[in-house]
Amino acid sequence: MLTTQVEPWSEFVVEVQPLFPQHWEELALNKDKVPLAPQYHVYAAREAAGELMVITLRDKGRLVGYFVGIVAPGLHYGTCLTLTMDIFWTHPDIRGGFAGVKLFRAVEKEAKRRGVQRMFYGSKLHKDCGSLFRYLGLEPIETYYSKWIGA
Repeated sequence: MLTTQVEPWSEFVVEVQPLFPQHWEELALNKDKVPLAPQYHVYAAREAAGELMVITLRDKGRLVGYFVGIVAPGLHYGTCLTLTMDIFWTHPDIRGGFAGVKLFRAVEKEAKRRGVQRMFYGSKLHKDCGSLFRYLGLEPIETYYSKWIGA
């Protein structure tokens, strides 16, 4: 049975580190130029500031999915508390059912509890999950573009 819970980054980070390479391998772009190198200290600082939200998805205690987001007023909209997704992932073994729905409903519940007024989620075009977000009542508002210009 899948369960969701709010967890502190400081505990979650130890358990999730072995999953990050699989997440990165599946979703990252420019892997030949941009190695996986999370800035754990930045997450810890955000957690200390009360700005980090971690929601986990577990199957009989085993970590099978997660959402990490930043809760803070928007830079242009200082009166609007905003949740901005950093990352999310579900293990391939649990996809295709309602695992993602369960995870994001828990995210929204926690966001409401924290007084969030607006949420922003993103979807990689090469691994599009827009149908999940539309199912949850979100509307597409922007497309991001990327171009590698480094050496």
